[in-house]
Amino acid sequence: MYILGLSAYYHDSAACLVKGNRIVAAAQEERFTRKKHDSGFPAKAIAYCLSEAGITPAQVDQVVFYDKPFLKFERLLETYLAFAPRGWSSFVTSLPVWVKEKLFQRRVIEQDLAEALGDKPSWGDKLLFSEHHLSHAASAFFPSPFERAAVLTMDGVGEWTTTSLALGNGNDLTIAREIQFPHSLGLLYSALTYYTGFKVNSGEYKVMGLAPYGEPRFAKLIRDHLIDVKEDGSFSLDMSYFNYCTGLTMTSDKFHDLFGGPPRQPESELTQREMDLAASIQAVVEDVVIKMARSLAKETGERKLCLAGGVALNCVANGKLLRDGCFDDIWIQPAAGDAGGALGAALAVAHLHNKASRVVVPGVDNMAGSYLGPAFGMPDIEAGLKGSVYTVLSDDEIIEATAQALASGKAIGWMQGRMEFGPRSLGGRSILADPRSPHMQKQLNLKVKYRESFRPFAPSVLREEVANWFELDGDSPYMLLVADVREAHRRAMTDEEKALFGIDKLNVPRSSIPSVTHVDYSARIQTVTAATNPRYHALIKRFQELTGCPVLVNTSFNVRGEPIVCTAQDALRCFMGTELDVLVVGNAILRKEDQPESLRENYQDLYELD
Repeated sequence: MYILGLSAYYHDSAACLVKGNRIVAAAQEERFTRKKHDSGFPAKAIAYCLSEAGITPAQVDQVVFYDKPFLKFERLLETYLAFAPRGWSSFVTSLPVWVKEKLFQRRVIEQDLAEALGDKPSWGDKLLFSEHHLSHAASAFFPSPFERAAVLTMDGVGEWTTTSLALGNGNDLTIAREIQFPHSLGLLYSALTYYTGFKVNSGEYKVMGLAPYGEPRFAKLIRDHLIDVKEDGSFSLDMSYFNYCTGLTMTSDKFHDLFGGPPRQPESELTQREMDLAASIQAVVEDVVIKMARSLAKETGERKLCLAGGVALNCVANGKLLRDGCFDDIWIQPAAGDAGGALGAALAVAHLHNKASRVVVPGVDNMAGSYLGPAFGMPDIEAGLKGSVYTVLSDDEIIEATAQALASGKAIGWMQGRMEFGPRSLGGRSILADPRSPHMQKQLNLKVKYRESFRPFAPSVLREEVANWFELDGDSPYMLLVADVREAHRRAMTDEEKALFGIDKLNVPRSSIPSVTHVDYSARIQTVTAATNPRYHALIKRFQELTGCPVLVNTSFNVRGEPIVCTAQDALRCFMGTELDVLVVGNAILRKEDQPESLRENYQDLYELD
């Protein structure tokens, strides 16, 4: 039985195909349309999923949408009524859109399905709806390597729910408690994202990356005025400080008065104040998450925890939660945001509705490394590289040539195998570099990614070596845990360096792998195994043999504002529009100096800023 899961119409639209209980394919629409966070109906992602399975639309047995639009419409309507007459003009402006996109969304979905896949069969007869946080919870528990677990989901808002606590046991998954809109940890974080001048639903990870440069001097102000947190982690917000219920902004004038001025203008200079605000909201969120998890462990007696929802992408909080020890083990859905809702909705139907059996292998999840997107053979790759100068090498030769280039300081575009599902590049569509270089972080940010210099990069490390380099002895395959670099690899700072503040800390090397070591000696770790990604593992292994270092810089293969590359043509275009030195696609290798000038592009201003 084939189940097609969909998320759409808000941000990060995606499609997922499940056969029985097995995930066949999953992809975000943005990767095909080249429109970042594309919210449109995922027609191209659906087409890919069916192609990967080798089936026709008529062979799809069930289609499931990741939330319930009518409940969302109810929440929007009741919220405006509750806050009336505040926001009346916004309500009048929005109502026609709501009626079309929420109240009658079932009809819209049926029409979009018919347009994408054909009128037959009748899609309305096959269409099901999951609840938003059930979709998140299902995406967290059902692919996890746990027979039973507590499940915590946290995001901005679904229909009404912003936080859910669930219990998973075998084939069963039950939501036990919820926190409902407008009280939302995700929206609190987004409010500070907005206030510090970054884009909501996109810039939250910038706030997380900026936090180590600041001091949490506003944390008490946030706790005293914005959020009331109980000992069990439950919380409520003082809505007089926020404007997201009825307005077009996240924060109110009262919020601005509390923090001493209006929001920072996007793209303006970052000051110590923004860094301190970032450090403060990060500290508050970590405190709430850990309190909630401790309470959940005590209440349920469970020793395993699964996480999903946008807040679960906060890898700093995840790392602290793991080290807290209130749970023995944690598994985080790699596509934790709304895109993963398509996957969760399909799995909820498979296990809760269809009663498909669940196969659990301890220590091994069912996400296939999150490599669930398209792969391309050499004929397709060579067609996509048309006009460029490249050499096709054997498997061993491509590993050797790439490792040698990395060891000599080259920045590499690396496209191999199936594309990743979720926001992280995990060695399928990655930009790679030598982490030992003290200048690589700044060089990649400014000359390749065209983005703010403070933004951190992640280390990909051989799983068998992770405990020798980081204060982590476990799996982190999806780059969703932060841990410190081991003392043996750290570099002692001078008194003069210790006295630096804010962004001035950026260029001070912290370790023998400075390009992936944050200012607080932490790193966002990806562990790599031969079982999940043999080619990437072989590359890092060969780099270790050449340099003694089993770690590579890994960042997503794109520029700021661009979706991660999908095809060889996308990879070539990005390669020729940036200052990458080498491109490796499948078994083809390209060197920048060999390429014709006609392929060069002005890539820096091609995409809208994130």
